[in-house]
Amino acid sequence: MKMQSIAGLVLLATFAGSAFADTREVAQKHLEEYTPYLQAPVDQFRYWSFDQWQPLGPRHVAVWTGLNTAYLLTVEDGCPNLEWANDIGVSSQGAHVVSKKFDYVTFDRQRCQITQIQPIDIARMKADRKAN
Repeated sequence: MKMQSIAGLVLLATFAGSAFADTREVAQKHLEEYTPYLQAPVDQFRYWSFDQWQPLGPRHVAVWTGLNTAYLLTVEDGCPNLEWANDIGVSSQGAHVVSKKFDYVTFDRQRCQITQIQPIDIARMKADRKAN
């Protein structure tokens, strides 16, 4: 029973600086590239590990859980310097990252609540890029 309680506690997945934006303009450009491929918001997603992450400005970060599986995480206002983080963590409930007052993006001793999770259609994005 104690192990189940421990498993239910917040777990932290830490990412070593996979990517970072040089400027806010670059981050905004990358966010705009993902926008046509964003799907309807979901309350949670399952993950075993993260392959990479990319900051997309002061309120957004993309995380990949697989080759063609990625999510755009939107965090609350008042999360300074997210776009300059060298590494991040994401809390979870068991093996799920959950929005709506449960999970957080963490970095540099900051904890920023996830307010929205949107799947990114990476396969379609790759196909569109290949077609052009």
